[in-house]
Amino acid sequence: MSNILQLQAYKRNQLTTTDSATVLLMLYQGAIEALNRAQAGMTAGDMAEKGMEILRANDIINQFLASLDYDIGGELAHTLEGLYLYMLDQILIANLKNDPAPLTLVVSLLSTLKAGWEDAIATQRKRFAQGEG
Repeated sequence: MSNILQLQAYKRNQLTTTDSATVLLMLYQGAIEALNRAQAGMTAGDMAEKGMEILRANDIINQFLASLDYDIGGELAHTLEGLYLYMLDQILIANLKNDPAPLTLVVSLLSTLKAGWEDAIATQRKRFAQGEG
């Protein structure tokens, strides 16, 4: 098996055996990395790379939108919906204008959300380990 096929199999296995909180953090990191690669593609004039990475980030953010649970999340879910839609708009603007600045903004927003989820997950895991969960 080639190295690429082995890596793809490893990634698939990692996703199927990882808890949902870790998958969420992996998706945030994946969107951040995709947007950073899109910015690099813009700077280098590599429009194919830019387009592929923007599409990857769009797919992840659209998955975040699709997974919002308004019954459980209430106002937070609605707030996240607005933020995700704003991010998608900024990515579209960056793509159309070939301007990396909106991507920098979206990376910052995603990084902030990821840090918040990391804290919430760590707190929940600590409570669970102490028998409070």
